Amino acid sequence: MVNVKINGIQVAVPENATILQAAEAAGVKIPTLCHHPDQAIKANCRICVCEVEGLALLQAACSTPVWDGMVVKTNSPAVLEARKTILELILAHHPQDCLNCIRNQNCELQTLAEAYQIRENPFEHITRGLPRDTSTPSLVRDPEKCILCRRCEYACSEIQTVNALGLENRGHHAMVVPALGKDLAESPCIMCGQCIHACPVGAIHEKEEINELLAAIADPDKIVVTQMAPAVRLAIGEEVSLPTGAMDMHVLVGALKQIGFDYVLHTNFTADLTIMEEGHELLKRVKEGGKLPMFTSCSPGWINFCETYYPDLLDNLSTCKSPQQMFGALVKTYWAEKMQIDPAKIYSVSIMPCTAKKYEANRPEMNSSGYQDVDLVLTTRELGRLFRMTGLDFTKVQPGKFDSWMGAYTGAAVIFGATGGVMEAALRTVYEVVTGKTLEDVNFTFARGMEGIKEAEIDLNGLKVKVAIAHGLGNARKVMDQVRAGTSPYHFIEIMACPGGCIGGGGQPITKSNVKREERIKAIYSEDAGLPLRKSHDNPEVQQLYKEFLHEPLGHKSHELLHTHYTPKNKKFL
Repeated sequence: MVNVKINGIQVAVPENATILQAAEAAGVKIPTLCHHPDQAIKANCRICVCEVEGLALLQAACSTPVWDGMVVKTNSPAVLEARKTILELILAHHPQDCLNCIRNQNCELQTLAEAYQIRENPFEHITRGLPRDTSTPSLVRDPEKCILCRRCEYACSEIQTVNALGLENRGHHAMVVPALGKDLAESPCIMCGQCIHACPVGAIHEKEEINELLAAIADPDKIVVTQMAPAVRLAIGEEVSLPTGAMDMHVLVGALKQIGFDYVLHTNFTADLTIMEEGHELLKRVKEGGKLPMFTSCSPGWINFCETYYPDLLDNLSTCKSPQQMFGALVKTYWAEKMQIDPAKIYSVSIMPCTAKKYEANRPEMNSSGYQDVDLVLTTRELGRLFRMTGLDFTKVQPGKFDSWMGAYTGAAVIFGATGGVMEAALRTVYEVVTGKTLEDVNFTFARGMEGIKEAEIDLNGLKVKVAIAHGLGNARKVMDQVRAGTSPYHFIEIMACPGGCIGGGGQPITKSNVKREERIKAIYSEDAGLPLRKSHDNPEVQQLYKEFLHEPLGHKSHELLHTHYTPKNKKFL
């Protein structure tokens, strides 16, 4: 430990700490833009400059290491003036359209401009006239708003290892652009949306579809049916000034019906159904010598990644559709039949934590109901905007109930929202299917937590099954390289594209660190623990679905509606 004085406050910090970390320990806030707590130091925006006694030049707090006896001033007139000038220079090349920006009131640059009282800018306002990139169904790039912090590039290349974004040119002409210098749709972008969480401004965001939803609700010929993923409830409170996990599920149902949804169902229902299909598929592969290891197929960003970078391993993917797409196929077949509703009138909306789900809903394979299975996907953030737009007061919203036939779920479905949750849910069911015994303790705790790669061996009454869990595509790549090399010992591998799983999805409320993801995960397991049914095969509506419609897991009807195939993408990215 070394002793450092920050604005007259004495603080002891580790000798490898930076001034920024020392200031945090002293309770002093230093502004940052390029700095991100889960990323490497970049030191390219310089907004964190401060005075260090004995040094002639101002130092970047994010990258300058401390030493014993260091004396730092973070709020001297020279420091404040330098930061203000840096902000003015950034704003001189930044669009002045805050009222029209998706990040209005949730923008780090806007917050700093207010804090440093940028009222008039002495520098000429010159923007580059760059067009927006709307080429994908999931993401929109607005390069005019890019401030070259390069946080999106780091998230894409270093954390996700997708390499869809990179720096082009140098100096004043430098830009962050998609790979190959083309638009996002032609890059290896897998549409996970982690770049959105990394971006401090509105330079990249989800493709908004709230107006399309409102038009459907207003159309008397459409019956609007929604499904909602488990990670949405955990995070939606953050969009309406409630603590993480505090939104009551039935109040949320009531709010959706108040907005105008005709029926509110739950993706958790088809999460339970996914376990039934995927669990039996795993057992069939293990017993009959099928392609192993088997990979889960719930995360569309991960599917895109596999199609792009590991097309030779597509046969290892479970053929199961994601819960979103299983729901879409069933709501226009089984559910429509049960409710005696013409499926042509059903407008199927999913509310998801994931930007890649927008792409998934538009895949050409996803029409086994005879229609587009899912018509529209809203992210958690879009739902938050919809709630604010419609002026709902959540202290007065009347609780509602999920509608019949596809609204029941178990705790196993809830934990799908966290990394390791699909694995744990699958093991709860597979254990009882194989052994014929009741699983007394359903908590497979090895599967939980933010560790990048987790592994275990499960004894299923003499059948030894080795499993692994990876979240974040950088971790997934390590596991996939093992499989490709033929050195993987696993039978079953769960992979989620986003750090933390769906709770950290690209469509979730903007979060600047993994701390919030861990908070959401804790809330998910708390909900699971409080439910009366915690195994997917105990879901009474799933049991009824098989009895009346599907007949058996992996049966003809299941393969027709609930399973699919995947296709290699352009090999120039390999």
